[in-house]
Amino acid sequence: MGIRIITDSASDMIAERVENFEFIPLTVTFGEEEYLDGINLSHQEFYEKLIENDELPHTSQATPFVFEEAYKRAVESGDEVLVITMSAKLSGTWQSAVTAAGSYEGKVFVVDSENVTVGEHALIDYAVRLRSQNKTVNEIAAELESAKKRIRLVALLDTLEYLKKGGRISKAAAFAGGLLSIKPVVAVEGGEVVVLGKARGSKQGNNLLCEEIKKAGGIDFSMPHFLGYTGLSDALLQKYIHDNEALWKDGIKELRITTVGGAIGTHVGPGAIAVAFFSV
Repeated sequence: MGIRIITDSASDMIAERVENFEFIPLTVTFGEEEYLDGINLSHQEFYEKLIENDELPHTSQATPFVFEEAYKRAVESGDEVLVITMSAKLSGTWQSAVTAAGSYEGKVFVVDSENVTVGEHALIDYAVRLRSQNKTVNEIAAELESAKKRIRLVALLDTLEYLKKGGRISKAAAFAGGLLSIKPVVAVEGGEVVVLGKARGSKQGNNLLCEEIKKAGGIDFSMPHFLGYTGLSDALLQKYIHDNEALWKDGIKELRITTVGGAIGTHVGPGAIAVAFFSV
């Protein structure tokens, strides 16, 4: 008997090769065309469609039925199940996972990561580490509930256009922001997205990201940490890495980088960069 880890595609782990692991796709809809995030819509294909389409796509949570089918497969193979979902405050996916677990009491354990994309990814990576240490599923779930409070996710958005398309800001505010090269800096705190500030240009935005890392007490390099980016190019992220080499050079030999898919990319658009880490 093993422990199967299940997550949703908002964790952006579709390219990961993890033993006894499964991800549940969210649905991304462009007009009348519906896709399963990471299944029949790769991250690259998503951004190609996002650029080509005038209308903003929308995303839908994973259903209880899909989770229940995954639980059934795992339990029938003799596994216990650890489920780690995107923040319950940002999607109904956590509730779907909990609802489906009702039929598998004592066999399925659901953890709300209180995060998304690379922040959620970092918590899952830690769960995989704990599993390799032969921790029980109960022990891992309990440790994750504590450890997730230390995860910090900070992101710099390149454009206000997708916030405008989604009705988050007015057209006038988006137009003014574009003229002034305003870059919103956001974070995930307590499971919710909060705006930390607005920087004029990417250089000032990078400085704000560094300030937030310092406020958190720095990066615990003994724990999982990730960088992520949206869009078809990682040029902005590479510039951030180069400009902030001092943050990384003494802590690690290699930075772990991932693309951010449709579940989150729908809401932030291309050209965003994100940093996720456990605070010291």
